[in-house]
Amino acid sequence: MLVPFHVIEMVRRVRARFNQSVIEQRMLANDRPFESLRPVRDATRQSVARYWTRLIQPGLATKTDQEALADPATLADAPGYSRNIENFIGTVKVPVGIIGPLRINGLNARGDFHVPLATTEAALVASYGRGAFVASKAGGISTAVLYEGVMRTPAFRFAGLMQAGLFVEWVVTNVDALREAAEATTRHGKLISVEPIIDNNVVFLICRFTTGDASGQNMVTIATNALCVAIEAGCPVPIQRWYIEGNFSGDKKASFLGMVTGRGRKVSASVVLPAAMVQKYLGTTVDDMLDYGRIANLGSLLSGQMGAQAHYANGLAAFYIATGQDAACVAESAVGFTRMEAQGDNLFCSVTMPNILVGSVGGGTGLPSQMAGLNIMGLRGAGHGAALAEVVAALCLCGEISIVAAMAAGHFTRAHQNLARSR
Repeated sequence: MLVPFHVIEMVRRVRARFNQSVIEQRMLANDRPFESLRPVRDATRQSVARYWTRLIQPGLATKTDQEALADPATLADAPGYSRNIENFIGTVKVPVGIIGPLRINGLNARGDFHVPLATTEAALVASYGRGAFVASKAGGISTAVLYEGVMRTPAFRFAGLMQAGLFVEWVVTNVDALREAAEATTRHGKLISVEPIIDNNVVFLICRFTTGDASGQNMVTIATNALCVAIEAGCPVPIQRWYIEGNFSGDKKASFLGMVTGRGRKVSASVVLPAAMVQKYLGTTVDDMLDYGRIANLGSLLSGQMGAQAHYANGLAAFYIATGQDAACVAESAVGFTRMEAQGDNLFCSVTMPNILVGSVGGGTGLPSQMAGLNIMGLRGAGHGAALAEVVAALCLCGEISIVAAMAAGHFTRAHQNLARSR
């Protein structure tokens, strides 16, 4: 068959509800007048009320919807949300669960942590909690930040290859002055490397910064912009155009660059699970987990995944939302490698995650609920950024242990049936 069955079936379904004249009219551009929302940067109780006056309409939002999003506590804090959002109308309440204590024996994170997870997916907290329990019973998870550096990659366009080469020579010669310009914009950011990448008449500069205890996305953007302005002012080679980000850094995208060199903090975490604990607490065996792991790694390889892991994104998204991180960074943070190997009769488990982007200061960490999440772990404020990243890696390792065990034992579907569908 020249046309695959699923394509034929799709065409059949579309045709079954297709009315050409109606569809053609519906898809035409129209100039029906509309009134744009008036943008508000500094939220107040009054600005929220004005938005809801417009949103409550028959068949759309109701007064009940307004009360759900703009509850009294939210309205009282309305000005405080202005630094994190525009056109503020309220807050979304996501259920928050807790796991722990999760024992971490890390380079930066040391102790027993109760970890908050915000999610609407039943069974997720139970699964991560199970992994945390068995890892802690085994003595805890060892963690270390291996490398750090948040990238911004401005792009410069020139008349030709020769001009691009002369530009790189100038940048290399003047890099100390460029670093001074960048670091003048921040108290905490440090420019640690500038790597030119030439593609004929286009040059990308991989600018890597350490960002203290902040995730640092905005910090590195502002610092890199200052660097680019200094280049534009001082470079004798004519620049046709430059852009603050050439889409090379992997910002909020899974990329091979991030997987190899890291973006944010690169963290590795490991634990050795005794065979008896695997049987008692996970309901399976070391051999069965390893057998499933071989199949899962083959699936990762054949499908072209970046890295090889089961479900980092589940734990990352729940943790990022609960603690005020940039949730979109899950796209790049959920890249890495899970390993499980026999160590005698026991099971060695590890994760290495090169792109963990979290901060204990800045961004959404100062919002009331997210601040509470960080306080639960004792990791709010300056001095805790690296420890927070190690907690993330340990958390993801717990999720890998639990899901691999569930798959190996044939319990995965039953767990979701019991926890997500039958309550």
